[in-house]
Amino acid sequence: MQLEQISMERLEIPFKQSFSHAAATRKTTETVIVKAISSSGIVAYGEGCPRLYVTGETTVSALQFFEKISTAMYSIQKLDDLRLWVESNRMEINANPAAWCAVELACLDLLAREAGRSVECLLGLPELSGSFQYSAVIGAEEPAAFTIQLQRYLQLGLTDFKIKLSGDFVQDQENITLLRNQPVQLAVRLDANNWGTDAIQVIEYIQALDYSFCGIEEPLSVDDYAGCRNISTALELPVILDESFLNGADFENLIDSASCWIINLRVSKMGGILRALEVADTARELEVPLVIGAHVGETSILTRAALTVAHACRNQVIAQEGAFGTYLLEKDVVRNPLMFGKKGNLDVSRYCGKTGFSMNYHFHESG
Repeated sequence: MQLEQISMERLEIPFKQSFSHAAATRKTTETVIVKAISSSGIVAYGEGCPRLYVTGETTVSALQFFEKISTAMYSIQKLDDLRLWVESNRMEINANPAAWCAVELACLDLLAREAGRSVECLLGLPELSGSFQYSAVIGAEEPAAFTIQLQRYLQLGLTDFKIKLSGDFVQDQENITLLRNQPVQLAVRLDANNWGTDAIQVIEYIQALDYSFCGIEEPLSVDDYAGCRNISTALELPVILDESFLNGADFENLIDSASCWIINLRVSKMGGILRALEVADTARELEVPLVIGAHVGETSILTRAALTVAHACRNQVIAQEGAFGTYLLEKDVVRNPLMFGKKGNLDVSRYCGKTGFSMNYHFHESG
């Protein structure tokens, strides 16, 4: 493959409704898109979601990083070149994972399309098959809005939920009571988005909610592993690491207590598919389960990339998030958005063996 042109730009798509949690409230996407064109005229795209409170990135910093490394991308002609660049520039990618993710996804899509193969085939992974089941996600909403969202999910038949804590006990208690009163058994994970200030506070708060949760995500300040271990032990719940697990170097904090943890593996946060697969391999060795996560506002590009990772490590995955498409976005960047349907299922049969990520883009209509 010979790269002819590569560029990055911001993408803003309004949400159909705002989404809130303890760290932020969003009404639009916060995304960068990379467009790559080969000398033969093939066009491919990649996406990254910079988050200041996750990786310290913004769309501005992503664009600055791209300007710094864009010239080097013209030397990438095959997969081995891409792998070598990732290996040789780990520190730069650690500081700019979402920005690099957008570049890598565009390169993988382009390389695979040029070769007439799927991205999975290009990477030596199993072709996509079967279906994937996604979780419902509800933000830190007032009970009235919480009820509306809950009913929509239940009508679709979803029973696996991730709930954002607000830190307002009365509100959280009312919302948990709504979950408790449903006629079907729900599997519920809590996401505190680094709300808690100390382990005892979080332990007492969760105990007072009086619900059999499946795990709690980021209950304390980022990287407070000792406090999270105390919470896990006291509540007999695994702690899901998101902002506190950004790359493979963070495994050193988990080795002595692997049974306490679940890793939220978001492709953008990890710095692309190649690095996400590396983390999944080490997690398997340590027997640390995975949630295949998603940033709020991802388009179908990142949803499709996450499927590559999820399919490669199905036996490790306890839950999968994302695939909201136009449930949340006013419009997506592909003609047939990747979205879960009844019971949270997404059938991927139409993508099996197709070239690249097999996405039919329409950026000229998305603005």
